[in-house]
Amino acid sequence: MTTYVLVPGMWIGAWAWRDVTAALRARGHEVYPITLTGVADRAHLLGPGTDLDLHTEDVVRLIEAENLRDVVLVGHSYGGMPVSAAALRVRDRIRHIVYVDSGPLPEGTSQLAVSGGTAEGDTVPPRDWDAGADPVLLAGLDDIALDRLRRLSTPHPAASVRQPLGAHATSKDLPTTLIACTFPLEQVREMAAAGHPFFAELTEADVVGLPTGHWPMLSEPEALAGHLEQVG
Repeated sequence: MTTYVLVPGMWIGAWAWRDVTAALRARGHEVYPITLTGVADRAHLLGPGTDLDLHTEDVVRLIEAENLRDVVLVGHSYGGMPVSAAALRVRDRIRHIVYVDSGPLPEGTSQLAVSGGTAEGDTVPPRDWDAGADPVLLAGLDDIALDRLRRLSTPHPAASVRQPLGAHATSKDLPTTLIACTFPLEQVREMAAAGHPFFAELTEADVVGLPTGHWPMLSEPEALAGHLEQVG
């Protein structure tokens, strides 16, 4: 049995991991999907101070409160930021880090700096979830998944994407795997070698491909669960 903690990216909560969670639990594993403060079922807790430090604390507190050890800590998209920071703080409890179409950005870099756009006010509104306008990132999502995203996604705390990442774990600190979905494996390796901030700190990581869009927990949940089980 392996213990997994699943951390979602922007706009989504623990609900997005439902099918992955069910698949892993059916195989006998212990799974803790988390909703970060200010999003989804915790949207009522949103405030101007809902930042990256608080999201890191969300992850650390769950692991410590549940007394979890030998954890496979999984971060999707933005979730890779608090995952990498939390992993450094509870390093003795982490067996493996998995980044799902994500990675630890260089220290001093914010999510906003690499993703572009603006974050005015206290929130970043959800995207339009228009597969026709965004065929690469939304690849593989059927009408049911897109409808769930339109109904259940919520604004994301802007302070968390403005705040630069501080001290955090890299692939040199802990066993690490990148599950690449929207970038072909060869392109990932080339970007890592060139020092691209997406992958610069994954030089020691195992890289596996899961060709689909940026939300594989909705487009390919069984395949994603299979990759996570192989890591565990």
